[in-house]
Amino acid sequence: MHRFFVNSNQIENNTIKIIGKDIKHIKDVLRLNPKDKIEIVSNEHIYVSEILSFNSNCIVANIIEDFPGKNEAPIDIILYQGIAKGDKMDYIIQKAVEVGVKEFYPIIMNRTIVKFKDKRKEENRLKRWQSISEEAAKQSKRDILPRVNNIMDFNQMIDILKGEKNIIVPYEEEKALGLKEVLKNNKDKIHIIIGPEGGYEKYEIEALKEIGGQIVTLGPRILRTETAGLVVSSIVLYEFGGLEMIR
Repeated sequence: MHRFFVNSNQIENNTIKIIGKDIKHIKDVLRLNPKDKIEIVSNEHIYVSEILSFNSNCIVANIIEDFPGKNEAPIDIILYQGIAKGDKMDYIIQKAVEVGVKEFYPIIMNRTIVKFKDKRKEENRLKRWQSISEEAAKQSKRDILPRVNNIMDFNQMIDILKGEKNIIVPYEEEKALGLKEVLKNNKDKIHIIIGPEGGYEKYEIEALKEIGGQIVTLGPRILRTETAGLVVSSIVLYEFGGLEMIR
């Protein structure tokens, strides 16, 4: 069944109203009809529903059954990604959602190539990234819609991370501490920091160390920025049971 996300205020009694761009997708792309069944997700709860009616403003569906979602990992992964150029950010967000990342922060670091001088372009890019996140969440049967936060600079990220634990920073010049060593203890939230194409400045690594960042190596091979976050996220999920079958 196709999956869609709604806010809780779109659910009333035994019916759900689907609004926005999903209307066109359901009608014109999927070509669904009344009595077709769909899955609707709100607040990690699944509603198996049957389409009742279409109009230009909304689609109304009747709830057949509902149950808690079981597709989310037992650990929250938050990815702070140094903004990559071209369509690499699209790829990173899409694949990270499929893997299981819960939340994203696009970060401008000193060596970030992409610069946003036009506020409108920045807002359009954020809308695009959130749309990519939503489509990937539907496709991969996520029980939540992973959020793409506003673009921020390195210092703003440091302020957000102060006081947080479990901050993992892959860094090509680290030779001793491996990822496996920092994942030994049980955790419920992991913050993963990934540098841009140009890598980190030394002062950025020092600033991350000062707030408790654990600087780790990912082995002898150098990974691209669009690969590193996916690799770390997958390893974290495997370590904490996020890639096991649900029984």
